[in-house]
Amino acid sequence: MRDPAPLALMPIEQAAEILRTACAGKVRPQWVSVEEADGRVLLDDVYAACDVPPWDNSAMDGYALAADQLHEGQALAISQRIPAGSAPRPLAPGTAARIFTGAPLPEGATAVVMQENCDLLGDTLAVNQAVSCGENVRRRGADIRQGTLLFTAGHRLQPQDTGLLAATGVVQIRVGRRPVVALMTTGAELVRPGAALAAGQIYDSNLFVLGSLIRRLGLQVVVSEVVEDSLLATEHALRNAASQADVIVSSGGVSAGEEDHVRHALERCGQLDIWKLALKPGKPFVFGSVENSVFFGLPGNPVSSFVTFVLLVRPALLAMMGAMADLNLGVMVPAGFSRARSGDRQEYLRVTLNDDGGALRVLPLADQSSGVLSSLSQADGLAVIPPHTHVTPETLLSFLSFDTLIS
Repeated sequence: MRDPAPLALMPIEQAAEILRTACAGKVRPQWVSVEEADGRVLLDDVYAACDVPPWDNSAMDGYALAADQLHEGQALAISQRIPAGSAPRPLAPGTAARIFTGAPLPEGATAVVMQENCDLLGDTLAVNQAVSCGENVRRRGADIRQGTLLFTAGHRLQPQDTGLLAATGVVQIRVGRRPVVALMTTGAELVRPGAALAAGQIYDSNLFVLGSLIRRLGLQVVVSEVVEDSLLATEHALRNAASQADVIVSSGGVSAGEEDHVRHALERCGQLDIWKLALKPGKPFVFGSVENSVFFGLPGNPVSSFVTFVLLVRPALLAMMGAMADLNLGVMVPAGFSRARSGDRQEYLRVTLNDDGGALRVLPLADQSSGVLSSLSQADGLAVIPPHTHVTPETLLSFLSFDTLIS
């Protein structure tokens, strides 16, 4: 099969939007408990069903009293004891209540005095300083008011968000179902760690990097295999993966060489939608479908594979779970280096984030080869160099932290 006539390379922003739109159309709803909600994406807006806290309560251990009725030198009888989790009686006039952190404030009390600011003689309390109304009191609804919008549809829940949902009494939420993923790498030279290396062989790293990135999203990997370099073997692997998974992620075999069979196999058993991006590293990137499965074909070089996954595949997978936000927003950080004008492709440099006398700067690692896997472990993230850009010290660059790209 002849390669199609050369086309202009697709900008990464255009490709990302095509992927997001295609995958957002495959969202399937699912109800999950709040206990299972971490990392899931909401399909509905969520509103607070109750006030938090649900009643005025004490911010510390001390004594609840009516501050507006307290006179200097007045001795107050202790009329009740209120631990957290109990229902207090109304406060008797001229008395104080022993109260503990988180306990409901009794009706008639307007403040809580720290126990360190009181003297207790038997069952009589003497307050040693002036007390103002509202002192050490957490008001009803001070944190969350009933009816408040907590999260909008498309929000990916973090651990602290699950606590907020639980605090307002939410039991179940509707989220996007997590897609099942089949993962494969291509190349006769690849073997799994543990096997003896024959002449010309290397250990496969992409299978482990990509598998880890996929599982960090909470997704199940059902097929994980190395495919030999042949058109028939690649086509068979694609069909097998499509029968078991919603998504196929492959690395290697997407260039135009004689031993690169992924694109042609995809055209035989599926549909090719994107091939080649204005991206460095990661130009040979394939997107399409096999039967009902979405297909992502990543380059085989380990850095190119990683970069295309975090920039394109990860946001697409999250969109398939219902996410709507731009997940690759960087922060602007000055460059601490100079670099000649870039070419036609948008570049993503592996960089470290350095503190230069209190001012942050990004510095590129010396070797930016797409085959240097160790650079990913040494870097803090990626600095974006737009096409045709000359970088000088203090040029502001978008910095994408690995903390956000792989979470």
